[in-house]
Amino acid sequence: MAKILIVEDEPNMVAGLRDNFEFEGYQVISAPDGVTGLERALSEGPDLVILDVMMPRMSGLDVCKQLKVKKPALPVIMLTARGQEVDKVVGLELGADDYITKPFSIRELLARVKAVLRRAGISAKPAEHYVFGDVEVNLRSCRVSKRGKDVDFSSKEFELLKYFLHHPGETLSRDRLLEEVWGYAHFPTTRTVDAHIVRLRQKVEPKPDEPRFILTVHGTGYKFVG
Repeated sequence: MAKILIVEDEPNMVAGLRDNFEFEGYQVISAPDGVTGLERALSEGPDLVILDVMMPRMSGLDVCKQLKVKKPALPVIMLTARGQEVDKVVGLELGADDYITKPFSIRELLARVKAVLRRAGISAKPAEHYVFGDVEVNLRSCRVSKRGKDVDFSSKEFELLKYFLHHPGETLSRDRLLEEVWGYAHFPTTRTVDAHIVRLRQKVEPKPDEPRFILTVHGTGYKFVG
């Protein structure tokens, strides 16, 4: 998955951004000041940098300027405070790929990140190996193990688990699961989904009657939290 570097000196904002990006499947690293941010951008190979303009030790504009000299293809999204029009203009002139004004909607930022990565030709391809709790899933070999022992899955159980893994934190309706995993041509019912969820929980949950990973969203469907 794409790796995102957040260069921001507000810990609460970093924590909120990290949670949301990790829910979307991105790998996240962070830096609390401009100097550290520049060092991590150059040494740890992020696919995109989210960079606040107002940073201690080195401003975001100076970080962007140096980054674009040393790694011109590395996408940068600038965070600017409301009213800092000059910073937006200077940032874009220095090579920033986009900017967003604080306060901002996390959904808008996520959309901008996806758009910038897409333009940069960096695909957010799903991972092939997942670990949650004491369960390991290898999508390439279609293998699931729990505490090191293989667990048998039917093809549809595995496809359902795979779909959950590709959509972490997202509430998925029964109709959507039917369409995406079974296909309506097979004429399954919503009870089919519920029955498969029961079997999945029996195989991956520590306590199937008190699920930690495959949660019920009452009146809507299910959500995977790994």
